[in-house]
Amino acid sequence: MKWLEGFQKLSSVLFILTFQGANCQLAVFPIGPALVNALAGSNVTLAVSFRGAPDPVLTWFKGNLPVGTWTLNSNSPPDIANGSRDVLRIENNGSLTFKGVPKHFTGNYTVELTKSGLGQALVTFTLKIFESIQNVTLSTQPDFAQEGAERFTLQYSMLQGIVEQEIWYFNGGKLKNSTRYLIKGRSLVILEPTRTDKGSYSVLLMNPFSSVTTHRNVTVLYGPDEPIVEALPAQPFYKVGDSLVFSCQAEGFPKPTVEWVFIGQILSDFHQGVLNLTNVQTSQGGVYTCSVLNGLTEEKREKNVTLNVYERPLGNPVCSVMSVNNANLQYQCMWAGGTPQARLSFPTLSNTSSVAGIFSFVVPASTNFDKRTVICIAEHPIEQNACNITASSPINFLPAVKTTVDPDGKIAVTIQCVSEASPQAVVSWSRGDEAVINGSTYQISSNTTQLKIRSYNITTFLLTPNFTCTCRNPLGSKKKQVNLQGPSISDSSLFPNKEGTIITLTWEVPPTSIVTGFDIQMKGPDLLSNNGNNAMTTGSSNEYRIIQQKTGSARSADVFLLDPDSTYRFRIIPKARLTDGDPSEVHTIGPGHQTRYPVSRTVDKVKNIQPNATPRNILNGGLRSPPDYNRLQKTPPERSEILPTFVPPPTVRVATTV
Repeated sequence: MKWLEGFQKLSSVLFILTFQGANCQLAVFPIGPALVNALAGSNVTLAVSFRGAPDPVLTWFKGNLPVGTWTLNSNSPPDIANGSRDVLRIENNGSLTFKGVPKHFTGNYTVELTKSGLGQALVTFTLKIFESIQNVTLSTQPDFAQEGAERFTLQYSMLQGIVEQEIWYFNGGKLKNSTRYLIKGRSLVILEPTRTDKGSYSVLLMNPFSSVTTHRNVTVLYGPDEPIVEALPAQPFYKVGDSLVFSCQAEGFPKPTVEWVFIGQILSDFHQGVLNLTNVQTSQGGVYTCSVLNGLTEEKREKNVTLNVYERPLGNPVCSVMSVNNANLQYQCMWAGGTPQARLSFPTLSNTSSVAGIFSFVVPASTNFDKRTVICIAEHPIEQNACNITASSPINFLPAVKTTVDPDGKIAVTIQCVSEASPQAVVSWSRGDEAVINGSTYQISSNTTQLKIRSYNITTFLLTPNFTCTCRNPLGSKKKQVNLQGPSISDSSLFPNKEGTIITLTWEVPPTSIVTGFDIQMKGPDLLSNNGNNAMTTGSSNEYRIIQQKTGSARSADVFLLDPDSTYRFRIIPKARLTDGDPSEVHTIGPGHQTRYPVSRTVDKVKNIQPNATPRNILNGGLRSPPDYNRLQKTPPERSEILPTFVPPPTVRVATTV
C-alpha cells in the first residue's frame, strides 16, 4: 500500500518497453498494478513493456473506443482522439500519460500491440480518478422520523468528491443492510422507524485521497400512547358532596396535549392533565373522555372513564299491601329517589327483584298471610335498608254517627265504618236487605268508609232505620249494624258555681241518635240584666221558655246571672231540625236544693240568646256583686279580667260511636 501511495504521488511514471528478440512471441505487460488511482488534476502514466517484435503498432482504447494510435519508433506523431489531445500523450515506449487528468477520464484502458505475422497482444488497466471529499451534509426525508411510518431516509450530499467507500453509524455502532436498515445510493433508509431509532447518525465517506465524517441527530415523533387515566382517591363510586381528581397522562413526543370532555363539552378546570372535581353532584356522574393529541403528527388517542356519583334514596323504604280484585294480595316496596335507584326484593315471596325504586309482587290471598310479616330488602350502594308489612283481615270496629244540617236545610246523617285491616278494608252498605247505591239520598264516600243520608224529614231515617256496613279485604270481613233513632238525650247534669249565679248544663245523646241542635229551656224568674234589673222575657215564669239554642255538636251550655235566692228549673230539648225529641230530666237550682261543684276546667266559649245584663248587688248589706259575665262572651284577647273560678264538665264528643 505504501508503494502504491508512493507511486500515485509521482507526477509521471515511465515504463520501458524492452525488445528481447525477433524470434519470440508478441507480448505486452503492465509495469505495476493494473488498477491505478489518481487525484483529479494530477499527471499519471499507464506504463507497459512488450516483447516479441520490433516496432509494433500500438493502440490505446478507453473501453471499446480508440483514443490513441502509434507505431513505435515511427517518425510520425501519435494519433490522439479529438477532445483528449490536451490530456493524453503516448510516450516513446508506448506508455499512456495523462496530464492534469479530469475525473471523467476514469475508466478501463486497454493497450493493443499488433505486428504482421505475429498476431496481437493486449493488456487492460483500470484508472480511477478521485476528487477530495468536501462540504458533506446530511439531510432527512421527511423532516422528522415518525413511529409507525413506512420509512425514514437520511441522505448525504457534498460540494465535491468521489466516494469510494461509505460507512453508516448509529450512536457509534456500525450499521449494515438488514430488515431494519437499507444502505444504498448515498442514503440510509430506516424501515418502519420506532422511538428507539432516536439518536445520533453519522456517515464516514472515504476515497484514497480523503475521508470525511458527518453527523445528524434524529428525533422520532411518536405517540400519543394509550392514555393512562386514574381517579384519586380510587373508589368504585363517590357520594354526593365528595371531591376527587382525574389524572390523564400519555407518552409521546412532542409531549401530547390533554383535553377533558364531558357530555360533548370541553372542560376547563384542569391543569397538566389533572381534572379537579369538588362537591360532586349526581348530574356530574357519567362518562368523562380524556383526549390526548400530538401537535406535530396530529395523532389523537382517547380513553373514557366513568364517574359514578351516588345519592342515598330519600327517607326509608316503605312497605304496603293492596287488594287486587279482592282475591289477591299485592305486596309493594318503594324507596323513592336515590342514584342509582335501590334494588328491592321480597326474599320470602320470590327470588326476583327490581331496580326501579318500586317493586310489586302479587300472591293469591290465603289465611297463611293473615298477620304474617313480610320483609322487603332494599339494597343501595350507599346503604342497605329494609321495611316490613303485615297483612291482616278486618278486626271488630264501632260505627260512628254524625248529624249535621246541609246549606240547603237537609238533615245529613253520616255513618262511618272503619275497621283496622291491611290491605285497607272496602266497605259495602245495605239498608235492610237491599244494597245502598249512590244517589241524591244516599252518598257513599270515595273510600267507601262513609255513608251520608240526606233528607228534610226525620221520618226518612226512621222508617227503615237499620243500616249494615261490611268491611272486607282479601283475608276476611267484619259486619256491623247501625240502628238510627230520633233525637234524644241519654244523660244530663247541672253544675252551679259557688255563688249560685252561673250554672253549666251538660248532656249526652245516644250514639245513633239523630240530633241537629238543642233548645235550652228554663222555668222560673227572669235572669238578671246588666243593670241589675230582671231581664224582660216572654212567657210566664211558671212555663218553660227557650233561653239558648245549641248546635247538634254541643254537649254543654252556660247560663249566667241567676238570682241565687230564686229557684230555677232547666231542661234540654234535642231536635232533628224541626222535630223535637223527648226532653231531658229537669234540673233544679235554688234555695233548699243540693248543688254539685265540678272540678275546675276551662270554660267553653258559647253563644246564647240570653239578654245582656249588667251585674248589680243582689243582696244589700255589703255583699260583693257577681262578676261582669259580659266579659265571658269576649274572645280571649278581648278579656281584661280573669274568668270566674268555675269550670264546666269534661269535653264532650262531637261524633259518637256505637
